[in-house]
Amino acid sequence: NMQMTVLKTTDIISTVEFNHTGELLATGDKGGRVVIFQREPESKSEPFSQGEYNVYSTFQSHEPEFDYLKSLEIEEKINKIRWLPQQNAAHFLLSTNDKTIKLWKVSERDKRPEGYNLKDEEGRIKDITTVTSLQVPVLKPMDLMVEVSPRRVFANAHTYHVNSISVNSDYETYMSADDLRINLWHLDITDRSFNIVDIKPANMEDLTEVITAAEFHPHHCNLFVYSSSKGTLRLCDMREAALCDKHSKLFEEPEDPSARSFFSEIISSVSDVKFSHSGRYLLTRDYLTAKVWDLNMESKPLETYQVHDYLRSKLCSLYENDCIFDKFECAWNGSDSVIMTGAYNNFFRMFDRNTKRDVTLEASRESSKPRAVLKPRRVCAAGGKRRKDDISVDSLDFTKKILHTAWHPTENIIAIAATNNLYIFQDKLNSEMH
Repeated sequence: NMQMTVLKTTDIISTVEFNHTGELLATGDKGGRVVIFQREPESKSEPFSQGEYNVYSTFQSHEPEFDYLKSLEIEEKINKIRWLPQQNAAHFLLSTNDKTIKLWKVSERDKRPEGYNLKDEEGRIKDITTVTSLQVPVLKPMDLMVEVSPRRVFANAHTYHVNSISVNSDYETYMSADDLRINLWHLDITDRSFNIVDIKPANMEDLTEVITAAEFHPHHCNLFVYSSSKGTLRLCDMREAALCDKHSKLFEEPEDPSARSFFSEIISSVSDVKFSHSGRYLLTRDYLTAKVWDLNMESKPLETYQVHDYLRSKLCSLYENDCIFDKFECAWNGSDSVIMTGAYNNFFRMFDRNTKRDVTLEASRESSKPRAVLKPRRVCAAGGKRRKDDISVDSLDFTKKILHTAWHPTENIIAIAATNNLYIFQDKLNSEMH
């Protein structure tokens, strides 16, 4: 009995993000929807039941739009979601498509007021002449409802496509980055933002690089980093100048002239940058590698991890089928000791910084059965010696790619987006990676 699933492209997951406690997990998709999952509390009777994530709320965040001035369609696809640290019973998150950032409030209601004086039970206004006595309205229990409401819309500040949003550690401001500019917003003010980085040349023909990602430092509200398509990272300090076009630090690895090729520039473009939880390190991902940088060392990365080195010989065909432009994200575990990033064939990679061990795992229907153990996978390079379970480079499926991943802030729980499937894996036995 073969089951065929026809994939609606609107269901393709385009971002995944845990909130600051890890109790909630949000995904955004190409159809402009946000789905929030909530972790179930632990049950005393079934020790394994803890940590199942179930759908908590689903809402339409963005709709397709049309820019009549430029005759451009603006996709509804959610590019990024960022949670605000929780400050009261409600949760807040920012979501953005290419142009417009929205702040959403997610709250619960389990009581409703009854016994209005001027309205009947259906909410219609009563004829005042029939009201002969006054009563005090009371709160009655009702089934739990999750309400999602838009609180702010931050629009009209980006000419180019928004690729990043990042909430500052002051909890009052956030930034949004597009290809050429980074803007700083106050969370309460929607009608203006401050431009803090502008790399747009006077003449667009002189354009040599674009901004690919940007993030605030987790503890110092004046520091942020942004990465570029040229493979550089720039650390900026907002205390030094209002316009941070002059960076404080430039992190760049000198190119090995012997390794130079037609593809060098494309594959050196940084697709993601993430501060470690400690704030001491930066993790970046380019097409073939993940790198860890020390904020105190600009000349070269501290560590370089080969994600799929076997693709070096395949760059020509990856260029022809546009895969070489895929933007993979990367993530730290809660203790900054392990990093994770995606690859092709629904594989994802983990690198243990202490033991220097690495593993390739697969997100598949087979591996997602309850309590299934993930088997490490191996890819053998073209012409290499093949072992029994090895997969040859030539049989990798390049349409199956893990671009978006997230790691629970404190526990060994990871979320992996594989096209329209979300996989949540947790390590039940121990909290360190084998």
